[in-house]
Amino acid sequence: MSDDLQALRAETAELLAAAADLRAWDAVRVATLGRSGRLTGLLKGLGAVPAEQRKERGAALNRLKGELEAAIEARRLALEEAALDARLAAERLDVTLPPRPAAPAGEGGIHPISRTFEELVALFGAQGFSVAEGPDIESDWLNFSALNIPDHHPARQDHDTFYLPAGPDGRRPVLRTHTSPVQARTMLSQEPPIRVIVPGRTWRADHDATHSPMFHQVEGLVIDRHIHLGHLKGCLIDFLRAFFGIADLPVRFRASYFPFTEPSMEVDIGWNRKTGALGAGGDWLEILGSGMVHPKVLANCGLDPREWQGFAFGMGIERITMLKHGMPDLRPFYESDLRWLRHWASDPLSPPSLAEGV
Repeated sequence: MSDDLQALRAETAELLAAAADLRAWDAVRVATLGRSGRLTGLLKGLGAVPAEQRKERGAALNRLKGELEAAIEARRLALEEAALDARLAAERLDVTLPPRPAAPAGEGGIHPISRTFEELVALFGAQGFSVAEGPDIESDWLNFSALNIPDHHPARQDHDTFYLPAGPDGRRPVLRTHTSPVQARTMLSQEPPIRVIVPGRTWRADHDATHSPMFHQVEGLVIDRHIHLGHLKGCLIDFLRAFFGIADLPVRFRASYFPFTEPSMEVDIGWNRKTGALGAGGDWLEILGSGMVHPKVLANCGLDPREWQGFAFGMGIERITMLKHGMPDLRPFYESDLRWLRHWASDPLSPPSLAEGV
């Protein structure tokens, strides 16, 4: 490579090393590769090179162009990474610190989803339920097979479920699509009788005004001897009327199908289609799914279905929160809009209680 090309390479490397930010980097890029850049000028000057030297000169220029483009791109990536690190360091916050004493009164508030969690725990706690939790990443068996969901079920398809890379056994773990795997974990780890609710995050491949890829559900499970549908209906009717604060809220149970319950029922509440108000409006709105735990699920979890029976139910926490407060869109729950949060946030010093109401 001729001396002028060697000099251009060395000078560009020196300028790139000295570029402290993306603006300086861009100036080096334009001065070297831009329309009026030094390398571009050399390429344009190939026509003036003697014919016997033109091929060798052109090859050398093309090699140099590839080297300089790679060096310039590498420097850009390094500067962007350094800028991101600096920004993250500057914006780091210790979220465990208490509020500033000078903060205005009422500045903080409880997110509507968190408040609904608290209300669920209070209401079901009064019925004798305890809270159970489980991991967000579940095995295929716990998320599907233990719950009597067959291999051909649509919920197992990639378009509906977020799968992770397969493990040594060849099975792919999943981001749980419901909190029901915790029901299986509870039955496998505890002796009946069992009475738990399972609030938590779940994931499905869906996103619009009423669906989010990450959302929250609460499941309930009761296992005991001689449990029947009357227990399920009483539990859910009491909960729905207390949660929505409507003492005579109409509640309807419709036959349905879920792989993990038999018989299965959808639960509707009274609703006015024209006004959107809950109560005696002449219309019905589906609110949750429920049913008697399928004998196969009990057997999969080590319980004898001839001795033990139970019921289960599940509902979307965002959905019941939206209905309770008249929210039209799901997406603001996750957009961190301070105006929305300040409007819907709850007083952190006034937790829900059965004495004062939820």
